[in-house]
Amino acid sequence: MTRSQDTAGERRRAGRRGPLTAVAAALALCAAVAAGLGGWQRYDAAHDDAAAFAQARDDALAAGEQAVQNMNTLDHRSLEKGLDSWEASTTGDLHRQLVDGRDAFARQIAEAKTVSTAKVLSGAVTELDRRAGRAAVMVALRVTVTAPKGEPAVKESRLLGGLTRTASGWKLSALGQAPVGGTAD
Repeated sequence: MTRSQDTAGERRRAGRRGPLTAVAAALALCAAVAAGLGGWQRYDAAHDDAAAFAQARDDALAAGEQAVQNMNTLDHRSLEKGLDSWEASTTGDLHRQLVDGRDAFARQIAEAKTVSTAKVLSGAVTELDRRAGRAAVMVALRVTVTAPKGEPAVKESRLLGGLTRTASGWKLSALGQAPVGGTAD
């Protein structure tokens, strides 16, 4: 075999490897671009302000619903535990009112021997200011109050709660009855 035949054979083999090598390189480039775009999209989604706002809203709603439920649930047989739950769910002036009136309220409940249980029917965040650490919720509840004698009384109500973000999460700082009825003339 001559040198020119040898070189021609090498070129044919190289030519056959050339298209396969080019296709493999193109596929590797496409995979690298797809991985880069996927990583960028994941980073962008993780640092999206809308996602952070939605998470803060969900956290405030969950804490608000739980706190309102806690404030409407009390059993005279485990009074201290229930009142501790009230205090753990609140902050600010509402918390101070509960602490200051705890003994008098405990006596009233112990004498009445009532059991109240609340169930959240629905809830919504009506305001959220993440920077100021304030939120407001509206919660619909079904409260059942059972006295020692008689049938349980069931009442559904809507409550408005003010929330304040503390070092340990969102806490109830105000609680009141939501207005009922429309404002149309």
